[in-house]
Amino acid sequence: MATEKKYLFLLLLGVLLLVSCSTEHASRNSVTVYVSEDQVFSEPILKDFERATGIHVNAVYDTEESKGTGVMNRLLAEKNNPQADVYWANEPIRAEVLKHKGILTPYESRNAQGIPALFKEKAHYWTGFSARIRLFIVNNKTKVKPTSILDYANPEFKGKGVIANPLFGTTTSHIAALFTLWGDPKAKHFMQALKANRIAVSTSNGESADLVAGGQYDFSLVDSDDAMSRLKQHAPVSFVYPDQQAGGIGAFVVPNTVMLIKGAPHPKAAKRLIDYLLSKQSEHKLAFADCAQIPLHRGVAIPKDLKPIGQIKVMQVDYGKVAQKLIAIQPWLKQWLSGS
Repeated sequence: MATEKKYLFLLLLGVLLLVSCSTEHASRNSVTVYVSEDQVFSEPILKDFERATGIHVNAVYDTEESKGTGVMNRLLAEKNNPQADVYWANEPIRAEVLKHKGILTPYESRNAQGIPALFKEKAHYWTGFSARIRLFIVNNKTKVKPTSILDYANPEFKGKGVIANPLFGTTTSHIAALFTLWGDPKAKHFMQALKANRIAVSTSNGESADLVAGGQYDFSLVDSDDAMSRLKQHAPVSFVYPDQQAGGIGAFVVPNTVMLIKGAPHPKAAKRLIDYLLSKQSEHKLAFADCAQIPLHRGVAIPKDLKPIGQIKVMQVDYGKVAQKLIAIQPWLKQWLSGS
């Protein structure tokens, strides 16, 4: 009887050790990523990573309602007990906020080498990839097309343009970039000139694109994916990359960003995922998805209606300074919007 009990004890101990080892292996062979890029575009890339590596991806996506702030707030709340390994953001502003809050740790991916320095944080806290370009969507009935963001204030276009609410989204980032580039006095004068020129304000880039496609307005500054989607819907529109002329400030670029979380539970798997997202293959997939994002690596094929990044005059800004300015000008923008 004693021998039988000893045998059962050893058998049970073996099973427990086997389960423990299996659980530990499964934990090592997984990665948790928080994602603010739209799930419809990001999920297929993450599924491809799973198939290619055998690493299970636990993805936590932002909802449409939270607009990117949900997972960022979660990262801030989890600072002392990190649950995520990687954050995939749809722009660099949140990455800068998280860097200053001590949420991130540097990682220089081998696949970051071909990406222009403008789209990489200098100390490697985040790296950009697959970008949206801020450009004009223009109704085809328009005889004279805008070529510069300054055309919003041009009397020739009085009452003909629309812009998304400057308190939200990429429009806020774009205006903050103008403040860093021009300085506060010139940027504020430009914003006041928009009002004097009767430029309409919509709720979003998407609504702006629809208003132009429907002919209510001649043009609007939107993200390239908004313009491309209307083009695919056969709307009577075309688009113009702004400020490409000699002396022009260039088009504002909004890259996706990926970053490693400080204290990540699965750092090795996290780095493999970051490498994968920054690869030319991932950028190619996002270029031909409905989001039509422009690769930051040179030599990656893109849809015929888009220009490669090397052929676009890009606004030269420091995204860290843009993030700081965005916060600083919020009270002024609220006053501008309210008319006070």
